[in-house]
Amino acid sequence: MRQNGERKPTIGILTGGGDVPGLNPCIKTLVYRAANEGIGVLGIRRGWAGLLNYNPDDPKGSKKWVQKVTPPEVRTIDRSGGTYLHTSRTNPSAVKEKDVPGFLKGEFKEGEAAHDFTAHCIRGLEHLGVDAVIPIGGDDTLSFAERLHREGFPVIAIPKTMDNDVFGTDYCIGFSTAVTRGVGFIHALRTCTGSHERIAVIELFGRYCGETSLISAYLAGVDRAIISEVPFDPEKLAHLIMKDKKANPKNYAMVTISEGARIIGGDMLLSGETDAFGHRRLGGIGEETGAILKKLTGQDVLNQRLSYLMRSGSPDSLDLMVAVNFANMSIDLFLKKTFNRMVALSSGNYTDIPLSTITTGQKRVDVRELYDIEQYRPKVRHVSGKPMFLY
Repeated sequence: MRQNGERKPTIGILTGGGDVPGLNPCIKTLVYRAANEGIGVLGIRRGWAGLLNYNPDDPKGSKKWVQKVTPPEVRTIDRSGGTYLHTSRTNPSAVKEKDVPGFLKGEFKEGEAAHDFTAHCIRGLEHLGVDAVIPIGGDDTLSFAERLHREGFPVIAIPKTMDNDVFGTDYCIGFSTAVTRGVGFIHALRTCTGSHERIAVIELFGRYCGETSLISAYLAGVDRAIISEVPFDPEKLAHLIMKDKKANPKNYAMVTISEGARIIGGDMLLSGETDAFGHRRLGGIGEETGAILKKLTGQDVLNQRLSYLMRSGSPDSLDLMVAVNFANMSIDLFLKKTFNRMVALSSGNYTDIPLSTITTGQKRVDVRELYDIEQYRPKVRHVSGKPMFLY
């Protein structure tokens, strides 16, 4: 970007993967803080798809993929959920032929299952005059960000995911609101479950990490919680949940279950095509479990998949706080020319870590400390010295 004939430093910002509450406040803070520091902002639309589809040889024809962003455009976006810049699950390092833009079709080689367009993305960033890119995303989005840096392009990453499973940070934007939503809907469903003296099976998002199910169950006082990390025995669950039902004066019981949970000896329930990051759509284990419980117990079962309700609407105060602070930290790093970093929370303190950290491990529920594998429920005895969300 140029101002008064001089080139001003410029950042590119994008959001990738699933939307969560807190993205818009993060975007707004990045734009406002950048403006105050004399930094230009380019919004890359629809995640990494914006760079894949940007044609340096036809900037005018690529307008829908990038936009200059100034404070007036984002003045009110923090009042709602979702992402102003839109999002996608595009992975430019592994693009299937059907997803390749027309002007890049010639680069796709015969026999290739997928083509790596990383070099094209870097060319686009350089053509746009972007000095560093700030992606806001989860493991998948940030894995390509890490690839960009390995190729020599400056990156500062911001972790977001309602599953809270980005390795290296205690907290990701979107998690608190997801749990808040989960607890609220669980309590709301007590009225229907109790009125009809049923068993409720409530399926929550959380692909490989069961923290949303565990923490929602812990805070809502749910009878049993099935998590992704521990395969379960339906007959054992049926026995436990009937004990809970009989012990309840209102004669009902409730189970939360992670979408990535699986029955002992079984697999996760997957559907649809594999996406660019190697994932298929999860969901349905709640209904399957409910059907099994109904058969085993003879009781009516209420099945409810919370699904996108957990990531919809405006962020709660904690997600607002973290989103705003992560954005300010990112601009601080840019001003110091400190790249290849991810902003993070560690033991309650704001910090930044090498972006490569996200590829060195997996973040999962500490089953030994936080889960009773025999009783299928949270096991939290001592919280002293543990992080705020017990991770």
